[in-house]
Amino acid sequence: MNAHPEYRQRRVSLTGSWRYHVSMPEQKCVIVGASHAGTQLSLSLRQGGWQGRIVLLGDEPVKPYQRPPLSKAILSGEKSAEQIPIRPASVIENAGIELTLGQRVERIDRERKLLHLDDGETLGYDKLALTLGAYPSTIKLTGSDKTGVHYLRKLADVEQIRPFIGRGKNAVIVGGGYIGLEAAAILRQTGMFVTILEALPRVMQRVTAPVVSDFYERLHREEGVEIITGALVTSIEGENHVERVHCADGSEHDADLVIIAVGVLPHTRLAEEAGLDVEDGILVDEFAHTSDPDIVAAGDCTRHYNPIYRRRVRLESVQNAMDQAKTAASALNGDPQPYHALPWFWSDQYDVKLQIAGLSQGYDNIVQRGDPETGRSFSVFYFQGDRLLAVDAINRPGEFMMGKKLILNGTDIDKIALADESTPVKDLLGA
Repeated sequence: MNAHPEYRQRRVSLTGSWRYHVSMPEQKCVIVGASHAGTQLSLSLRQGGWQGRIVLLGDEPVKPYQRPPLSKAILSGEKSAEQIPIRPASVIENAGIELTLGQRVERIDRERKLLHLDDGETLGYDKLALTLGAYPSTIKLTGSDKTGVHYLRKLADVEQIRPFIGRGKNAVIVGGGYIGLEAAAILRQTGMFVTILEALPRVMQRVTAPVVSDFYERLHREEGVEIITGALVTSIEGENHVERVHCADGSEHDADLVIIAVGVLPHTRLAEEAGLDVEDGILVDEFAHTSDPDIVAAGDCTRHYNPIYRRRVRLESVQNAMDQAKTAASALNGDPQPYHALPWFWSDQYDVKLQIAGLSQGYDNIVQRGDPETGRSFSVFYFQGDRLLAVDAINRPGEFMMGKKLILNGTDIDKIALADESTPVKDLLGA
């Protein structure tokens, strides 16, 4: 038998007779982005039966690490980078994954199935996975390039911020979203004087109801943080190092450190330039396929259809990154499993854990369980008519878990009983 030289021939016995079995050449999957999604995808791909090479490329010079602790335990110095791996290095090595760090992909040649790297080299692939994550939204201000002005997304960002942390110093956080509030909490606990400048009328306005925003403003003020909403930053002043922040209303705020936390944007440049479908994220189907059948994508960089909410969503969460990565790996292994997970998120600030199940966008009424004006424990259930969309559970893990089940089950809910704390959680689930 004459086979193509790239094919491998193996002599096998079938029912006592011998013949040559011709198999396809070993396939190579390259994963661009050593993120939560990229690391999970590589491991799930191998566990799902992928026999070929798996190459995981990371543009940072450090092994894959968890991002949530950056604005918490890493910023405070409670933990080091070595203590927050996504998975132990031995797990990645034992799975036969070729981890390459400090390597950036500049261009994808889909026709030739080549990646052009920043060192001038090229890397071929049979299948490609894009787990590119997101990057911080930037603001153009006079003085935003001064020493002491930082964004917070990568481990290197935290390492650059830490020298400016010190008891009695002044920190200004531009942005009152999750990252800004978490950073403010940590910096305040180090003894810094902290001011949050939020351009919108309330903190976390894009993702929570006013009652939750009011609670977090109270929480931070009780801890000694100054929160100013409706604050439009116009410039950052100082000789070489930041000294103060100016706002449109003429106010000035002393600053030894400025952290800009005004959201993130999906990494889509590579996909766009390669001609993949992009719309506020790399568009993928329920199996994580892009518009190219040999390319999948997962994590913060993607936009996918969520059947629970019947619309396309782009999610910035570890849960989505990990679960969608498993879906992408299954598709690459020829066992496609549709992705339809319920989104969930969390945020730790001081002694308060916020757990969010579902997506609240589009809600028109809420039910409160507990008193948000006193203490630090309550829940808010978001409804569209009588349909439960989401729950924000503050220091109430049981109600977070209940909310997930109620949303997934589409259960009819007695709102009066839900608001009554004397009604046990298990009774609500039973109903």
